[in-house]
Amino acid sequence: MKKLCLFICCLLPMWLMAQDTFKINGRVKGLKNGDKVYLFYQLGDQIKSDSANVQNGSFYFTGAVTNPVQASLYLNKNPLVSKAVKGEKLDIFRFYVEAGKLTLNAADSLKHIKVTGSPINKDYTEWKALRKPAEDKLDALDKEFAALTDSQKKDKQIFDGMVAKEKQYMKELNTAGLEFAETHPNSYLSLITLKQAAAEGETAEAAAQAYHNLSARLKNTEIGKSIPVLLASSSKTKIGSPAIDFTQTTPDGKAVKLSDFKGKYVLIDFWASWCGPCRDENPNLVAAYNKYKDKGFTILGVSLDNPGKKDAWVKAIADDKLTWTQVSDLKGWDNAVALQYGIRGIPANFLVDTAGKIIARDLRGDTLNSKLAELFDASTK
Repeated sequence: MKKLCLFICCLLPMWLMAQDTFKINGRVKGLKNGDKVYLFYQLGDQIKSDSANVQNGSFYFTGAVTNPVQASLYLNKNPLVSKAVKGEKLDIFRFYVEAGKLTLNAADSLKHIKVTGSPINKDYTEWKALRKPAEDKLDALDKEFAALTDSQKKDKQIFDGMVAKEKQYMKELNTAGLEFAETHPNSYLSLITLKQAAAEGETAEAAAQAYHNLSARLKNTEIGKSIPVLLASSSKTKIGSPAIDFTQTTPDGKAVKLSDFKGKYVLIDFWASWCGPCRDENPNLVAAYNKYKDKGFTILGVSLDNPGKKDAWVKAIADDKLTWTQVSDLKGWDNAVALQYGIRGIPANFLVDTAGKIIARDLRGDTLNSKLAELFDASTK
């Protein structure tokens, strides 16, 4: 539900890796000579891009990876150069690139491609089928919310009801991921499905068992090493627990610790410039900050902006008038603090008291305002 709470994104990590060669042989009969196919995928902090001219319906790519990474093909459109305009129909295909030879075939368009010679893409087809029922429910809920009037969106009973549905559907999505991981202990895709389930209290125990059964090879990847951190987060970030201290840097390179703010109430706000719901919530944060900043309240923003996107992060800070401290390591969903705190959806936040203890989480809109009023307004009467 894009306008509501959890920003469901990518369950797709960026892996830092040594490299082996892949070869992609594409054949789409409906393409014309002179058409151009663009390939995009991400390695570490770099977006890799390539292009190939179509001849007799065929196109070819080569590159280097070790672990599978998700990739996208675009026909006659380089989205890094020109963004799609509203209503523009694009021919896009998303799949996984892995070391070896991948054969891509379709009769008419990229979107109908079938991949052969690739175990990860066979697994991907199975995973998409498993998660489709939950994703269909989430899509329908998103449309239902978008159709509400402004007054209905502000109605607490309606809002809370939709949040409850969203949480249920997310649980169903995580359960599907667990099912996949349990039956595919040697698939890289199992790491991706477990990474989401590991951070959720209701599914963490099952995720831990599924992780235990994975092959040692999978556990030794970058994403494999991050899952135990996520598994530990659910117990370490409970209400009443000491907030995990951390250090990250501001846009100008200054190192900042959470413990630097001891003695104040601190809202640790996880967000990103690309997150629509986060940007929608920012005016509420600005109002709360301005109202209570002189009473012992502050906000520490932790951005999940992606590698190479510092300018977008800085621009969003300025555009949204976020005058409190902002930090990030620009690693997207692999932000070290986000992993420690089990963040798999944004906006998300934790309210920490003057002694450094977590006293609330995921406060937004009226719930944030009510909690701050309880803490500060009552004490001034």
